[in-house]
Amino acid sequence: FQLQASGGGLVQPGGSLRLSCAASGFTSDDYAIGWFRQAPGKEREGVSLISRSDGSTRYWDSVKGRFTISSDNAKNTVYLQMNSLKPEDTAIYYCAAQRELDTFVGTNATLTSYHFGSWGQGTLVTVSS
Repeated sequence: FQLQASGGGLVQPGGSLRLSCAASGFTSDDYAIGWFRQAPGKEREGVSLISRSDGSTRYWDSVKGRFTISSDNAKNTVYLQMNSLKPEDTAIYYCAAQRELDTFVGTNATLTSYHFGSWGQGTLVTVSS
């Protein structure tokens, strides 16, 4: 099972970027897939998740209203549209996937990076003027 993240770069505050996570090796639809990020000196934190089976989504408070996650299951690709970017969004963004978590995405169940076993290599997003 492989995940390939892309789309990072340098953007000015208020700008937009779209990240992509291309996956291969799915054996079923019961996956939660999404994005975590890690800034220098900080712990990895959640950004957004999507359920491959029913399209449920979850956003962490820091990105609600600014980021949108979507999935094209035919292409096995998950996208993260990031708008109104702020300097505090600067981080390495990692895509992650885990089987049998899809039904938890749209609930209040706690989901952290420790619940995810498959990770992409990360893509750097820098928000700076």
